[in-house]
Amino acid sequence: MSGRKNILTTIGFVLSVSLIAAVIAVLLTSRYYSRLQFDTLNEICGVMLKKEPESEKLISVALKEYTSGNVTNVLGRNILFEWGYGIADFSVFPYMKNVYFALIGFLVGAVLFVSTFLYRSRMETLRIRALTDYLERVNTGKAEILSVSGEDDFSKLEDEIYKTVTFLYQTKDKAVQVKNDFAENLYNIAHQIKTPITAISLSLQTMGKENERDKSEKIQKQLLRLTRLEEGLLLLSRFDAGTLVLQKSEIDVLTVIVLAADNLQELLVESGTSIDIPELGEMAITADLEWTMEAVINLMKNCMEHNRGGTIHCTYGQNPLYTEILLWDEGNGFDQEDIPHLFERFYRGKNACTGGIGIGLALAKEIIERQNGTIHAKNMPDGGACFEIRFYCH
Repeated sequence: MSGRKNILTTIGFVLSVSLIAAVIAVLLTSRYYSRLQFDTLNEICGVMLKKEPESEKLISVALKEYTSGNVTNVLGRNILFEWGYGIADFSVFPYMKNVYFALIGFLVGAVLFVSTFLYRSRMETLRIRALTDYLERVNTGKAEILSVSGEDDFSKLEDEIYKTVTFLYQTKDKAVQVKNDFAENLYNIAHQIKTPITAISLSLQTMGKENERDKSEKIQKQLLRLTRLEEGLLLLSRFDAGTLVLQKSEIDVLTVIVLAADNLQELLVESGTSIDIPELGEMAITADLEWTMEAVINLMKNCMEHNRGGTIHCTYGQNPLYTEILLWDEGNGFDQEDIPHLFERFYRGKNACTGGIGIGLALAKEIIERQNGTIHAKNMPDGGACFEIRFYCH
């Protein structure tokens, strides 16, 4: 819309200037031909007086009649044409020369106008291209400080781009620093946890020899929980620091689900939970097999913990946009207040099972989203918690 407005403004400006130039040209031309007519009549009168001095009074009367406007329809004859004279005989330049001069003037004006228009368009194109190239370099992280190219219509835009890019660089540097600090803190916490884990492990071995089983089992549970916490924190710190590289390749959805279920087989048997996995044909996604399987394991484990003795259902499908995986249980479902926070780190809902640390769902979300996917939690219409995973094709 802005470009169209500029074109209309330019056209209006050109037409206005052209109209003013035409009016001035008409006035100057009228003045010139009035002067030419006066000089011609003066010469004719001079010749008549030279040949017939006594005709001065007659010429004077004729001029007065003409200037006063009283000579209309005095003669019905075109005397000059009858005597063999034409309009060109009383012009300083022949008629065709006047046409040539007019044509040359028109062509010169047209060439100047077109040249100016093309030059302006060319300069605007170069400025737009320069700004576009600069923004492309910004996106690739290779941009230098934008130098001012002069005062023109793009100067304000150039200045705003410079301010925006400067702000983005500052924000990026700050965000990277905060991210690195956070990752370092998590890493330090995880390593600090190793010390009590080691101490508990040694104590557990000693107590095992002394047959203090009750205390031994309690310490065993705490040790297992601390181990899971340590592994989860270390893994999240690698994600935050960007040091965890996912090896993406084409993998089959059914393979991912079956392998995840196989890894949970002992826990499923212990809890009396079964998994229903239908065979719906081969459907490929581009993802890392090991880490995608890890994400699905965490989701299945969540369903198992809230559905002991029931069945975990799985289904999957594919369309031109994405591949979808659904996992749901037969339990009571999520509390509505918990759904917006389920994938937050260390968040534990009202119905969370004992012994959890609140990292599993956050880790699953991190893995899926880093592979061009999304994950959502909801309740099924007939009851039960459901996880909806989508891996997008592009």
